[in-house]
Amino acid sequence: MLADDTGAVLGVTRSAGNRRWIWRDPRLAEADNRLALALAQQANIPELLARILSARGVSSHDASSFLNPRLRDAMPDPSCLQDMDRAAERLAQAVRNHEHIGLFGDYDVDGACGTALVCDTLRELGCTVSTHIPDRLTEGYGPNTIALEKLLSEGATLLVCIDCGTAAIDILNGLTDRADIIVLDHHKPDGAALPKGIVVNPNRLDCVSGLNNICATAVAFLTMVATIRLLRRTNWFDGGQAIPDLLQRLDLTALATICDVMPLTGLNRALVMQGLRVMSRGERLGLATLSSVAGVKEEASAMACGFALGPRINAGGRIAQADLGLKLLLSEDVVEARALAEQLDRVNRQRQTVESTILDSAMEQAQQQLDAGHAVIFLHGENWHPGVVGIVAGRLKERYNRPALVAALTDGVIKGSARSVPGLDLGTAIITARQDGLLLTGGGHAMAAGFSLAVDRAEEFHASLNAQLSTALSLPKQDALKLDGIMTLAGASIAVADQLARLEPFGPGNEEPVLAISNVRCVKSERIGKDGNTLRVILQGEDGGTRLRGLVFRAGDKPFATLLEERSMPLIHVAGTLRAETWQERKNLSFFISDAAPA
Repeated sequence: MLADDTGAVLGVTRSAGNRRWIWRDPRLAEADNRLALALAQQANIPELLARILSARGVSSHDASSFLNPRLRDAMPDPSCLQDMDRAAERLAQAVRNHEHIGLFGDYDVDGACGTALVCDTLRELGCTVSTHIPDRLTEGYGPNTIALEKLLSEGATLLVCIDCGTAAIDILNGLTDRADIIVLDHHKPDGAALPKGIVVNPNRLDCVSGLNNICATAVAFLTMVATIRLLRRTNWFDGGQAIPDLLQRLDLTALATICDVMPLTGLNRALVMQGLRVMSRGERLGLATLSSVAGVKEEASAMACGFALGPRINAGGRIAQADLGLKLLLSEDVVEARALAEQLDRVNRQRQTVESTILDSAMEQAQQQLDAGHAVIFLHGENWHPGVVGIVAGRLKERYNRPALVAALTDGVIKGSARSVPGLDLGTAIITARQDGLLLTGGGHAMAAGFSLAVDRAEEFHASLNAQLSTALSLPKQDALKLDGIMTLAGASIAVADQLARLEPFGPGNEEPVLAISNVRCVKSERIGKDGNTLRVILQGEDGGTRLRGLVFRAGDKPFATLLEERSMPLIHVAGTLRAETWQERKNLSFFISDAAPA
């Protein structure tokens, strides 16, 4: 089954989901892939794994470190980050003098995890620490004078901003005569100008660390490594003070890296692998309790973080009390942790309801904009909740394969969030629009950004985005489905699923392998779940004997679902991911269907 960049796999030029199926890499189609065969022999791994790794550019020399990454091998010298040594020195000084430190964190998962990591570590080192997570609706993104003044009034002599602060030049510069300021961030700055304090940000223009794709919690982790290293070098621990175990805090770094959608390669892969191992031990009470409340029964995984834990921690910052997630991550009381976890679970359900009230209207308006020839989707509504517009933007991006910006309109100001597709740098486009005077605020990174503007600049802003990101017009309505292999139903087994699981954790830069299973019939289908939006099917091979359970989530949004439910049970090809999941000490094989096409 050969395919080139313009061809199709299994003859699928357009599936029932209106997508082309292509190879993720042309080498996957080669029957005699010598590189893959050599990799299988030299790394002593199955040929299927070798083919996938080879297509992803992993050599025999790197295979072992990819499959079993060690943090000691991937860990950079924290001093490679611009101004890291200055930050470590000031934090070490605060530790030596038992200073009161004020932490200001963002209201998302990355902000909560980074703030928890720094708070936990500094408290163990003997500092008094106060924290503040801003309310999304009343305070907005980033440091604000009132909150920072409150931290100072509580006694803080050092302010640390986490996952924010790079763009807050005027606000932070107005306080430098009252306290020292450190910014631990990863968002792109608006040019070369930075606040007067110490800014550790791998995306600042003069930083040559090469760590552009780490999240703010990873920056915070490296900062704590540098601080403890400096304290050790100056013999501060000789007095009997315990040395904090930073490896035990990698659960926070893993959760933030996954939920901030960072590439799971290199350092990030090592941080997440180690962090998930820590998380699986269940030693952080808040996360263990939230996992229980969320119904997460398997070991910690990227999927559990991204789809169960992360949304619940985010929910507080979206539509409720912004610091609920941070309180849970820091909780050491069983009763408190349970109450917080249950509250976040309730808030997350409320968030889903609020989101659904906006989504249908947003989908309709988005289609109208695309029909009108816009390259970028830009929507706003008066009754739209600011806390869920980012999620809606993400859904629109997934549905239409276009950059999407969704915002709430309040008192003449449009304020919202943006999500982009791979290859289109939305953060730079937002910053450019801000520099051109179209925005009141704006910033972010390539795949996600935030913005605000006066309502009378909306058309001009949309035109600017269309011009800057005009190449989006050439994108298909749905991105091609990229396959990593083809198999028969008889070839789908728990052993194969276990082989594929060795490539975890999955995410950007290391996508979960997508397999096509050819020539099957859907002999049973039923809608399940509270809302009936999950489709469960039984796939049967041509031999009439081999069967496999298949699942389709959000089936109502999937055009190919009707093909699976056809009573005539036509011969079809299906594409998706093969997983072996453990339930009540028994392994079960499931195929999570991404698309289907007539055979």
